Amino acid sequence: MSIRVLYISYDGMTDPLGQSQVIPYLSGLSKLGYSFSLISCEKKENYAANKDKIAQLLKANNIDWHPLQYTKKPPVFSTLYDVYKIKKLAIRLHQKQPFSIVHCRSYIAALVGLQLQKKYALKFIFDMRGFWANERIDGNIWKLEHPIYKTIFNYFKKKEIQFLEHADYTISLTHNAKQEIHSWNTIQNNPVKIQVIPCCVDLNLFNKKNIDIHRLQQLQLSLSISETDYILLYLGSIGTWYMLDEMMEFFSVLKKQKPNAKFLFVTKEEHERIYTTAEKYGVKEAIIIRPGNREEIPYLISLSQASLFFILPSYSKKASSPTKQGEIMAMGIPIFCNTNVGDTDKVVSDYKSGILIHEFNKESYTAAIKKLNSTTFDEHAIVQGAADYFSLENGVKKYAEVYRAVLNS
Repeated sequence: MSIRVLYISYDGMTDPLGQSQVIPYLSGLSKLGYSFSLISCEKKENYAANKDKIAQLLKANNIDWHPLQYTKKPPVFSTLYDVYKIKKLAIRLHQKQPFSIVHCRSYIAALVGLQLQKKYALKFIFDMRGFWANERIDGNIWKLEHPIYKTIFNYFKKKEIQFLEHADYTISLTHNAKQEIHSWNTIQNNPVKIQVIPCCVDLNLFNKKNIDIHRLQQLQLSLSISETDYILLYLGSIGTWYMLDEMMEFFSVLKKQKPNAKFLFVTKEEHERIYTTAEKYGVKEAIIIRPGNREEIPYLISLSQASLFFILPSYSKKASSPTKQGEIMAMGIPIFCNTNVGDTDKVVSDYKSGILIHEFNKESYTAAIKKLNSTTFDEHAIVQGAADYFSLENGVKKYAEVYRAVLNS
């Protein structure tokens, strides 16, 4: 008889994140004999656009999907309402056919998981995904001078300790975060079992060998990219953490050294902000913006000679593993990125997969570009680095090890 697992995610499966960082793991674990019921909170627009495709994909992998509608407003109360809905559904599903494990993606889901562990003695896995409460502060989403947000922040920091202490296993995206947690006074006397699993990449999808050259050429033509253009890539959302001004200034320095350079943004968001920022640095004419679905992303990466991302190096980012890093490396493309974000700089150094930026200024950018011009990157070694560090197959194996450990404890 297969082991029944309840997986709770506050992120939607119709969101890009759900498609890259939840479904592939569950599909892999399902093939190993685990039986999943999946609760997720879906954003209205994404759900309407992608529900049929995702439902079909999950059904094909024997994953029993229970989507709930994500509630956006009003702040705080909407989240409380979503937690109530998740808990009510989780209990109903457990009473119908009991689970052995509750696997919770991030803090909101863990609020429910901790209660299910206490009430039904389920094995509880806290898949933390980052220092969530600190991210809200570092990203100016919550302001500590506001009494309500200060109360919420303190509440979640207390809950964070409870999740870590009561979880049968915790998943961290980075070794940096694991070391940080084990340094806390509140944790030192209560050893926490932590498995490090970065944001992994599907090496079958992100594989240059599977690129259709004709399709790639058509895409290149549609974006008015010529064979002599030097394409710098930015992949993913701009959001709270990505330093658009600094990245655009970097590109302006690159453009002076490589007049044929163009900056390709593969993103669905904030097009106007990108163009406005580019105008500020005098490079608007060299900007290309193209959204891409999951199947198109490997093709769009393949158009580039190098990629760039700068992430705000705040305290909470010790725990971050950028999904894009593994995807870009898997396509053999070198990366320009900054230091002091999760294990990012260690991966770049260990696998010689790019150039690290230590300071956000023109001198640093000029030195990095000069280094690029004098460095021959080994595409095969970069791809091998992605396979060693970010392989989805390895990620699934590590999750399976955690499942076996908690069931045997």
